[in-house]
Amino acid sequence: MAQSRHARLRHAFHAGNHADVLKHLVLTLVLRHMNLKDKGWRYVDTHAGAGGYSLEGDYARKRGEFEHGIARLWDRDDLPAPLADYVALVRAFNGGKKLRQYPGSPALAQLLMRPQDQLRLFELHPTDHKILASYLGDVPGVEVHLADGFARLKAQLPPPTRRGVVLIDPATNSRPTTCAAGGAARGAGTVCRRRGDRLAAAAAVAGGDAAAAATEGRRGGRRQEGLAARALTVARAGERGFGLMGSSVFVANRRTRCTVCCSRCCPGWPMCWSRSRGAGHALAQGAGGA
Repeated sequence: MAQSRHARLRHAFHAGNHADVLKHLVLTLVLRHMNLKDKGWRYVDTHAGAGGYSLEGDYARKRGEFEHGIARLWDRDDLPAPLADYVALVRAFNGGKKLRQYPGSPALAQLLMRPQDQLRLFELHPTDHKILASYLGDVPGVEVHLADGFARLKAQLPPPTRRGVVLIDPATNSRPTTCAAGGAARGAGTVCRRRGDRLAAAAAVAGGDAAAAATEGRRGGRRQEGLAARALTVARAGERGFGLMGSSVFVANRRTRCTVCCSRCCPGWPMCWSRSRGAGHALAQGAGGA
């Protein structure tokens, strides 16, 4: 299978960093909200990765990004309830008191899924797909595909129960990838509207600018109501401008509960992850209907 250079990039180097924390906090809030109703939901992950990552291996230790992410929360007892809930899930994945590994989005979704729920996971990297399939491939309700999640997304929507969550988190935040993410989000919303439904929640995530992906997703179509959590500016860029200095999440068709919970977490974010005086956070709420 031919793959682009971007498709071959692996997440193991960055597992558990501040961008993962923000993304997985919001994902936990969304899936907790979905679980308030007994009716099942379908979770679609377009770039699922390996499902879980060792924090003691060479990949994670090479950059040590988790030390400025999940590790800063691990021993705290003063976290807001939503953050504490997320950390509890990471603890459950580790199965002990020591932080040895970090769950990917599929693992967190599997921890929160019920017998009536479904996971549809797509990954192009053959090694990561093999690991993911061995971990979750035999779980009832879970399908793992070695395929392009962008190309397969429309076929997964709308779910039979008309309740769905889509996570779009490409390996890079280059301009072409951001445009593709926005186009995929727009296409997913269009499919659901044409079939008489809309996504209960859709998340588009980019390492630097999820709002840009959201903007791309609105071009040529209706605006999507959403929450853009442009938080975690953890440090100012150096003279050469390299490094992941922040992250952001855009949630389409968000619910008030998610907004309120994110707002409760925001004040603590700079305290947890600040690496310079340039640290900060912002929580922007979009308007308009899908």
